[in-house]
Amino acid sequence: MSKARWEHFPHQGDIGVRGIGASMEQAFEQAAVAMMAVVADISAISPDRAVEISCQAPDPELLLVEWLNAIVYEMATRNMLFGRFEVELGDEGLHGVAWGERVNREKHHPAVEIKGVTYTELYVGRGDGGQWVAQCVVDV
Repeated sequence: MSKARWEHFPHQGDIGVRGIGASMEQAFEQAAVAMMAVVADISAISPDRAVEISCQAPDPELLLVEWLNAIVYEMATRNMLFGRFEVELGDEGLHGVAWGERVNREKHHPAVEIKGVTYTELYVGRGDGGQWVAQCVVDV
């Protein structure tokens, strides 16, 4: 089975983010990494601080939007960037942890600010190879 990964895909003036993994949890984690990679080089972000994030939604697609928007909120209110994520899905929704550090413009060179996560190209499900895919477009 292939390794979990992330990628970007073009979408007009915005950017599509896609997470791919062996489980839905991995796909959600990788979608978060893809979103952060829009802002800064992931390898430059030290996982110094853990921030817990919980959210709920009635289906996996809406849960992906809630998860990513919660990360955007935490980035803005804490002035942080995150480079690693862990997701657990259960009956109560999603519980995640994001590891990162405060923004340092000289170290991170943030490229853009993410305004929010959209429902455009929103998809959570199995891809052609059987792996889980979680994707949407972020407004930059």
